[in-house]
This record gives sequence, structure tokens and C-alpha cells, in this order.
Amino acid sequence: MSFPTFRLDGQVALVTGGNRGLGALGVRAFAEAGADVVIAARDHALSERVAEEIRGMGRRALAVAADVSDRASVEAMAKTALDAFGRVDILFNNAGVMSPKTAIELEEEDWHAVMDTSATGTWLCCKALAPQMLARGSGRIINMASILADRGIPNRAPYCAAKAAVANLTRALAVEFGPKGVNVNAVAPTVFVTDLNRHLIEQQPQVYGTVKARMPLGRLGQPEDLAGALVFLASPASAFITGHILHVDGGFSAT
Repeated sequence: MSFPTFRLDGQVALVTGGNRGLGALGVRAFAEAGADVVIAARDHALSERVAEEIRGMGRRALAVAADVSDRASVEAMAKTALDAFGRVDILFNNAGVMSPKTAIELEEEDWHAVMDTSATGTWLCCKALAPQMLARGSGRIINMASILADRGIPNRAPYCAAKAAVANLTRALAVEFGPKGVNVNAVAPTVFVTDLNRHLIEQQPQVYGTVKARMPLGRLGQPEDLAGALVFLASPASAFITGHILHVDGGFSAT
């Protein structure tokens, strides 16, 4: 019997929001597993710094300026990536934002900023990059959901709504794309401590303390805790898994 590999040699991975936080973690994890990478984000200068790091690992890397909430920008991103590498085998839809406001304090622009980036942006990127996977008969799409896709906490109304949309979009696309060889899954992390949310964790100790208290492993996530799940879902080892929302949550969802 030949066991499947967790290696990604010869593949190309595109990561949205890939220049910081869990997106940058995904870029590094895919590169460590052998993939070349496209780092797509709004801050091109920061993306280029991550790309230089990946080139130093001996992988090819391309930084692309992109706003996933804008269809024209997403289409330009896809074209640039495909022109440069000829294919994208792995799409990690990581880009997302959140608002710490209460549901009453939220303005429409706050709501749309979160929904348009996390939910609409995920769909737009799939729309732009899935066709070449479907035509080839292979590909991996990994969406960034959250434990809040099916739970609620205060001051996160649009984020909870957006991640619920991402989770069910993942299931719908898995059903639609599966017959043509493209697997679609999502990771659903708990709170991971990154530079993007460290200030919120410090400002709202009661909210995050409640989350931590429910975790059997007794701590918040660190970026490296997500690496294995991402590489697994991107690799041949997960060939028979699609439509799955993988909780990477320290046991939170078990309580």
C-alpha cells in the first residue's frame, strides 16, 4: 500500500490576506511543504517582504496587490497569478476583518466592510480561480471560517454572520465542485493571538477570558497551531475530505 503524502512539491498556493497573521502563517506552511506561493493583500510592500522571505527558502513567491471585496481587483489578482505560474492548485481564502462594536453601535459601512471581505471576498476568489481547477480536474480550496460560524459572542455580530456564510458556502461549493475533482474545506479556528488582534485581547479580557476558560487545552491559539491543518487540507493526504469545517480550537467546540 502506498500512503498519501503531506508534501506540496510542484504546486502553487495563493493566500489572500497573506502578508500578516494567520495568512502569513499559511504562506510559510505551504512553502515549507514545498509549494510556490502567491501572497495577495492590500499592502503590497508588506506582501513583498513576506515574498522575499519565501524566496530565501528556495521557493518561488509573488506578491500581488488585491482587495478581495472588489471584483475587478480579484480578477486582476487571478490573472497575474495565472500568468506568472500557469496554475493555482491551492487557494486559501484567509482575508477578513472584524469590528469590535456592539450591534447597536454598528454603522452600515462597518457591517459591509466585514461581510464584503470575509463572505463576498471568499466567493469572488473562488469564482475567479476555481474555473482553472475545474478544467484541470484537481484543486484544493480552503476557506477561513471560525468557531463563531455557529456560536455567538458580544460585539461580533457581522463577523459571526460572515463566518457562518463562509462555512455554508464551503459546503455548497464542495457539493458543486466535488464531481470535477476540486475539494473545498474550511478551517474554523478559535481565538489565535496575532499582531492583528493582540490589542483586542488586551482591551477585552472578559470576552477572551470566557473563550479561554471553555478550552480543554487551557490556552488561546498560536499561529503555528494552524499550520498542520492547512497543509493537511492542501495535500494529497486529504483527498477524500470535502465539505468539512475543521475546528482548530483547543477543544472549544467539544464543551
